[in-house]
Amino acid sequence: MTDPATLNQIEKDIAENPIILYMKGTVEAPQCGFSAHVVSILQHLEVTFKIVNVLADPNVREAIKKFSNWPTIPQLYIKGEFVGGCDIVKEMYQSGELQALLKSKHIEAA
Repeated sequence: MTDPATLNQIEKDIAENPIILYMKGTVEAPQCGFSAHVVSILQHLEVTFKIVNVLADPNVREAIKKFSNWPTIPQLYIKGEFVGGCDIVKEMYQSGELQALLKSKHIEAA
C-alpha cells in the first residue's frame, strides 16, 4: 500500500518545482542509462531542474509509479504536468516539441 504522506510529498514537490525529474541515482552519478539520458537532455537545454533519487527511498520509488500511473523511472514533470519517461522525452527533444513545451511554460535556459 502506498503511504499517503509520500504521495502528499510527491504532489508538493511537483507543485513547487518547475522541472522535476524522478530518477535512479543523482545528476552526478545516474544509476541507470535512461535516467542519465534524460539528465543529459535537460543539461543540454540548460534548464534548472530538481531531481528526486528514487533509489534513496523505496516508498517514493513505488509511490511515484502510482501517482503518475506510469510503471517506469525516470519520470519528468514540467510545471506540474507529467511529460513522460526517457523514450518520450528523447522523442520530444529530437522533434523540438520539448523545447516548445518549455517555452510555452515560460521556462528559459539558465
